[in-house]
Order: sequence, then C-alpha cells, then structure tokens
Amino acid sequence: MPGRNKTLEDLFLETLKDMYYAERKILVALPKMAKAAKSDQLRAAFEKHAGETEGQVQRLQQVFKMMKQAPKGKTCPAILGLVEEGEEVMEDFEDSPALDAGLLSGAQAVEHYEISRYGTLIAWAGQLGMKPAVQLLEQTLEEEKKTDAALNKLAEAAINRKAA
Repeated sequence: MPGRNKTLEDLFLETLKDMYYAERKILVALPKMAKAAKSDQLRAAFEKHAGETEGQVQRLQQVFKMMKQAPKGKTCPAILGLVEEGEEVMEDFEDSPALDAGLLSGAQAVEHYEISRYGTLIAWAGQLGMKPAVQLLEQTLEEEKKTDAALNKLAEAAINRKAA
C-alpha cells in the first residue's frame, strides 16, 4: 500500500513545502494586485502584506532548517487556483467600480486558505514536539488573521459600498 510507512512528520514536511510554494506565489501576486487596486487604502494593505509575506517566507525557511531540510516548495494547486481567480478579476473588471471588491475578495480567500494551513501546521508541530516551529508558525498565523481582519474592515467601510 502506498504511503503505509509515512508519518505525521512526513505530512508536516509536505504541507510545509506547500505553504513555502504558496507564500512565494503570493509574493509575486501582491504587487500586481496593489498596482491594479483603485483604492489607496487597498493598495497600501496589499503592499503592507507583501512586506509581511517576506518575513513569513523567512520563518518557513527557519522551520525547514530545524528539520534539517533545504527549503523547497511543492506545487500547490489551491494557491494556483486562487491566484488565477485574482488574475481573472483584474482582467474582467479592469475598469469597473467592482474591481477593488473583487481583488479584496480574492485576497481574503487566500488569507482563509493560509489561516487554515498554518493552524494545521501548528497543531502538527505541537504534536511532533517542535516548540520553536510552533512559535514561528504562530507568528505567521497571527499576521494572517490581522490581515484578514483589516481586509474585512476595509470591505465593510468602503470597498463594497463603492462597488455597489
């Protein structure tokens, strides 16, 4: 049976590779989203999160190092799909008042994916007794939650109203 000898540590490492790939894809997508945004506040939020994402990539690299592994990404179909959706919104709604609402929605979908994955990685790292990894991943999870909350506040305060 395939996978019979695989462990939770193997699963943790595969998910870590997934997130490393995802964060690096997000680093490429965020400047494009910032450039496309009409709202200065939304642009600033994307630019701020790009800076945070760089730190998140570095934290993932530290976790790889703790595991005596080279940082390596594994293609993440979920993030590819979310990024592709964002690109479609930028193209299809380019001159629309709904563009920023679409960009914001796509960014929140990415945040929710990341929040889910980091929560899982934290639980598994705890189970595996990897306390330093838990601390690094918790830092990232908190940043992702704050970004999601900031995007939500922005949507409610202005972006969705302008789109309507």
